[in-house]
Amino acid sequence: MTPTPKPPAAPPPPTGGRRPPGTLYVRFRTAAGDPDGPGGPIDARQYEQLLGLLGQFTPVIQALPPDAALVDVRGALRYFDRDAAGIAALIRLRALAWHGVRCTIGIGGNPQLARIAAQDAPPGGIRAVPADPRSIAAFLDRRPASALYGVGPAAARALSAYGLDSVGRIAAAPPATLQRILGARAGRAVSERARGIDPTPVTPDAATRSIAAEHRFHHDELDPDRRRRALLSLADELGTRLRADGRAARALTLTVRYADRSTTTRTRRLDAPTAHGPALTAAAYALHAALGLQRARVRTLALRAEDLCRAERAARQLTFDPTDDKAHRVEAAVDRARARFGAAAVRPAAALGPAAPGPNRPPRR
Repeated sequence: MTPTPKPPAAPPPPTGGRRPPGTLYVRFRTAAGDPDGPGGPIDARQYEQLLGLLGQFTPVIQALPPDAALVDVRGALRYFDRDAAGIAALIRLRALAWHGVRCTIGIGGNPQLARIAAQDAPPGGIRAVPADPRSIAAFLDRRPASALYGVGPAAARALSAYGLDSVGRIAAAPPATLQRILGARAGRAVSERARGIDPTPVTPDAATRSIAAEHRFHHDELDPDRRRRALLSLADELGTRLRADGRAARALTLTVRYADRSTTTRTRRLDAPTAHGPALTAAAYALHAALGLQRARVRTLALRAEDLCRAERAARQLTFDPTDDKAHRVEAAVDRARARFGAAAVRPAAALGPAAPGPNRPPRR
């Protein structure tokens, strides 16, 4: 008896060059309280443990502190014999059982779709975006322009002024129109993202992409000297934290919040990656001076070290100036003192302001 031959397996459906859903955006919240509520924030220790949990499924994890992460599980689908939704269910189950933490997970073919899907998911739930272009277009169509990754308030206002107030309208607009409104590079990126295309990879080992410090004045500050002292303290704090983490910054961003709650943000690229306090302070002073805030009523100053890299990549320019070597030696000694006695053990003298007049010291005029 001749066995009946099996029909050939059907070829996999074409994907049009799009990646299958395999990117997860995971947001962690504590499970205490209302089971249907948003939950509470997790602490740093729990966050590190949860990153370790994600590492059981894939090494391609991009940490987004303090409570989220991007995970590329495409390489784990065959190993676990599950699709992305099945792996997401395993992650959610283990996080709840082992750590008492709920996971809200979005699944998509790229980081942008996964982020937006997580925003749509209920607390502790899973939301997936199918890979076919029609489903992606329907998923994005009626969302506001600000839902696109990289479109901030200013860009959203510029697009809305031309009637492009939804993702569907942006996707239907000619790319040349978007480039005239937003600029060549930004317009091209927004056009692609409105059609569900996001080539941004999930970058492993990115637990700290920026470090920020903030100073809030007790009253609306008009004195530029006091603002400079606050910037000195912020730059010193950022330098200490960068050196402790073994990282260096390529850029520095200053955000100024005024009495009317409006803000101004400026970014300055550094000449070379650095964690040296004086270099960060000089950049902060330059940003502050460029704003021309002579009569501004400043409520808050925030300084952020951005585009971080490992300290090994921060080359130090050798000089014949003995003061530069002395500054680095003093900085190393200060770091050792702070590691032993606490961050408040040593502070820049200039950050303390002018000395108060004493019984034998006349006031300054």
